[in-house]
Amino acid sequence: MFSIPGLKVVSLTDAAAARIRDIMAQSAADTPALGLRVGVKKGGCAGMEYTFEVAREAAKGDEVVTEKGATVIVDAKAVLFLLGTELDFKTDRFSSTFVFNNPNQVSACGCGESVEIRPQTAAAAAP
Repeated sequence: MFSIPGLKVVSLTDAAAARIRDIMAQSAADTPALGLRVGVKKGGCAGMEYTFEVAREAAKGDEVVTEKGATVIVDAKAVLFLLGTELDFKTDRFSSTFVFNNPNQVSACGCGESVEIRPQTAAAAAP
């Protein structure tokens, strides 16, 4: 696990935690889920995209964050890209989506599907 005193890899708003708990409750009918796995992958016009999937287990090196009754598993390869991120969930008239308030995000494409993220270094993240 990655650890910097006083800094969480990911924190959750009340809305995000509620939505994750709902997703886990729905998936429990099939196979019990551990939590929501978040990560990043190369793609889109800005270079990277956020990823989500229901996780049945944590892999070696993953960061497991449990907060407000919800569990998020941060993919080991994404930890330095997501360090200090607040995960929110927004609903408006036309859509519902998770929102990453990521201090490492440099820019986003016009359509909002991809982002440019600079990975954090442990030295830069230290309080």
